[in-house]
Amino acid sequence: MIKLTVNSRILETDADPHTPLLWVLRDHLGLTGTKFGCGKALCGACTVHIDGAPVRSCSVPLAALDGKSVTTIEGLSPDRSHVLQKAWIEFDVPQCGYCQSGQLMSAAALLRTNPHPSDADIDAAMAGNICRCGTYPRIRAAIHRAAELLAAGPAPA
Repeated sequence: MIKLTVNSRILETDADPHTPLLWVLRDHLGLTGTKFGCGKALCGACTVHIDGAPVRSCSVPLAALDGKSVTTIEGLSPDRSHVLQKAWIEFDVPQCGYCQSGQLMSAAALLRTNPHPSDADIDAAMAGNICRCGTYPRIRAAIHRAAELLAAGPAPA
């Protein structure tokens, strides 16, 4: 059994240590918000946070997570109260929605380290998160809005 902290909960799994985190989350722990896109860490759909940093979960083996903390889209907030989720809803960001959990997790990591990002900061932080529907302008606008909400209220968890 391997123990890992996911969304602030200590969980156990008997998954093979070489199994990518993405499949442990989805198939062993039932956390299906993190999506499979390419399986090669190129599209960003599977982005989660490991110790606060955005990481493509399809490329991280379970064995590398000993003592690490993982946050998935389910752990961002249980009730859509995170400033990014509010902004995503306000700006009607998702079209098909498939990439959005990865987009949100990358944006959350950005705002944690840079609460007032410029367009260039957003573009750099979101590079590699592919949206087939092309909602990039709405994503950028929503990140700016989330930054405004952050400045006006308490910080996200």
